[in-house]
This record gives sequence, C-alpha cells and structure tokens, in this order.
Amino acid sequence: MASMEMEIDGSGIVSSNEIKHRGKKNMVRKKKNKSKRTSTKEKFHYLPKFRCFSLKSETDGKGNFDMEVEDEGRGKMTPTHLIIMVNGLIGSAQNWKYAAKQFIKRYPEDVIVHCSECNCSMLTFDGVDVMGERLAEEVISVIKRHPSVQKISFVGHSLGGLIARYAIGRLYERDLTREQSQENGECRSDGVEDPLLEHKVKGKIAGLEPVNFITSATPHLGTRGHKQVPVFCGFQPLEKVAARTSWCLGRSGRHLFLTDRDNGKPPLLIQMVNDTEDLNFLSALQSFRRRVAYANVLYDHLVGWSTSSLRRRKELPKLKHLSKDDKYPHIVNLETIKTASTQEEVSFEAKASGCKHIDLEEEMIRSLTKMSWERVDVSFKGSKQRYLAHSTIQVKTYYLHSDGADVIQHMVDNFVV
Repeated sequence: MASMEMEIDGSGIVSSNEIKHRGKKNMVRKKKNKSKRTSTKEKFHYLPKFRCFSLKSETDGKGNFDMEVEDEGRGKMTPTHLIIMVNGLIGSAQNWKYAAKQFIKRYPEDVIVHCSECNCSMLTFDGVDVMGERLAEEVISVIKRHPSVQKISFVGHSLGGLIARYAIGRLYERDLTREQSQENGECRSDGVEDPLLEHKVKGKIAGLEPVNFITSATPHLGTRGHKQVPVFCGFQPLEKVAARTSWCLGRSGRHLFLTDRDNGKPPLLIQMVNDTEDLNFLSALQSFRRRVAYANVLYDHLVGWSTSSLRRRKELPKLKHLSKDDKYPHIVNLETIKTASTQEEVSFEAKASGCKHIDLEEEMIRSLTKMSWERVDVSFKGSKQRYLAHSTIQVKTYYLHSDGADVIQHMVDNFVV
C-alpha cells in the first residue's frame, strides 16, 4: 500500500510534488528518493474545512489497484461513486495511474477509482468477449469490497472501451443482492420474484446508477478498411492483408477486423450494437447519463479518427475549421449529437444469414448513434509527442506523454459526479 498526504485549497488542488518535478533541484531529490517510491508524500490543505487528507492506493496482489481518499481526522471516507478504468491492448492498470490521481484530487470525497488489470499484457489477445466477462466479474468483486458505492462510471482507452461495452452488457440489470443471497443459502424457496428487487435493479449496472461512459481512442467501429488503421495509409492491399493476418492478435484481432463468425453468428462487434437474448449491450449503453468519445484527429497510427469518434468519414470536420481551446490547448473540437436521424433499419436476421450487401460499419454507426454522444476531438499537432498520440491522449506514462494532461483535465472537469 502506498499513501500520499495532500493539501487542497478552496479553488482546486495545488500539489507541491508537481512543482518539485521542475528545476534542477528535483534531479537531486529524485536520486535521493529513488529507493522510496513505494511511499510518496504530497502535501495538500483543504482550507474551507481545515482538514488533511491522505490519498491511498491499494493493490490486491494481482496488479489491480484502488485509489481513494482518507480523512486523517475522521478515518476512511465513504465515497459513493465508483470509477472503473480499463486499459487497452498489451496495457496494464498502471497506464491509468496519472488520470486516476487527477480524478481523486478533483473529487476527494466523492469517488473511488479502480484501475483494472484482469486484462493485462498478453491476456488482451483473448478476445473482447472473454475480457468483458473477466471485467464484469472483477467489477462485482470491487462493489462487494466497497458497499457504500451507489453510482458507477467507466473510462476505457483503445480496446478497453470495447471491453467495457461488453462488460456493461453482462452487468446490466444484474441483481447482485439475489446472487449473494443464493451464495449464502438464503434464496426464496417459493420461486416468486420480489418486485421490489426487480425495481431496484431496473436500468442499473450491477445494481448501481450508471453515470459516465467515457472512451479514449477506442475503435468502436472496428479496424477493418476505411482507413480505420491510419498506419496503412488507406492502402487497400495492406488493409486486406492485415484483415487476413488478424489472427496474429489472437481472438481480439479477429474481433477488431470483423473476421470472426463463430457458429454462423455475425461478428462480435455487430452483436454488441444490439440487445441479444442474454446480453443487452445497447440498453446498457443507453442507461448511462452521458457517453463521451475522445478521438485523435491526427498522428494516431493505430486507431482512426472516424472509428474513435463514431462518424462516417464524410462527417469528419474539415481540419481548417478546427480551433484550439485556451484552457485545453489540445482540444480542437467539441460536438454533441442528441440522436441519429431516422434511417432505414437493417435487419439483424439478414446479417445473420450472411447478406453481403450490408455495410457492417454503417450498421454499427446507425445503432450506436441512436443515443446521444459527446464527441471530443483532440490534436497534438505541433507537439513533440504527436507521434505517440495514441498513448499521449491517455497520458500512459507521464514523462513520455505529458502533453495529454489537458485532455485528462478536460475529462475530469466535465465528469458528472
């Protein structure tokens, strides 16, 4: 367990540790404190209430860690909002460490942040469905450890956004109270459903109120063709070769390139834009109060602008119309779509029969834009870290991707608690 003391002022958070990272003096301090990385201290004051907090990061031995604040005068606090952060391909919980700290600093009394690592490193090749199942079970275990939580939000980077979308489909209207009663041998013997319990979980994610669903550089439409993987430069022969060799990335690769058709079913990403017999993917996503898609406009060589912003290529804003924000210099465009215009629905049965005339990407856009989305376009043009845009948008490692800090701050400032 690592703990940090913080000082918080009334207008926000000012960290002396952030100041220490500047100047030559810090180079000396780093060498002296190199052996003390497991226990760092940052001083903050919360002036209005004259209280001192400590930020505690707890690990469970499996790589997962929770971040929450303790009031040194009154002991452990009881935050009511659980934030689940999900890493992308070959990632880990540590990728979200910087962002997790910013959420805790901004909302010290309200949130607990859980950075998941049930899908880390090579496990991210197992497939979106397998990883989604693992994440769902992990979320349940976290909720059991923190019974005070009443709300839930998800933040996913890259593939992590798709994993989170699958997991919420599994957790939608799931009655954890009943499951726990059955585990304890306390289930009702008359077989009659309790209407109060049914009402309690209706529209909920694992029994909690769904609030924010945020993705960052997530390939919502997959990575098949249409310049969805910019490194191929839209060169169709390369895109076709990539699709045929998607097995190199395991089942995850086949899911991303839409080449999976298990038991004659449509590709998994197509199934995930509908409600199925046992998984309500679309209803789960619609249940969140807000949905946000952060997307790199340029220099993201892995995930294209259109797939991460849920747009058709012809709908992408013209680069000359993009403008920087004074407060968030790398945010160049904000757009909110309420719902998609009325369009002709494509039959799910037709897809299942393998109709070749159906554009899979178009079907995903139509289904996902039936609900409102906030689109946040990001550009690192002019930044020394622009060629690392896919990781910079997340601030994966602060020393390499620090230019994305304003994007994380925008995420934190607009977060609904």
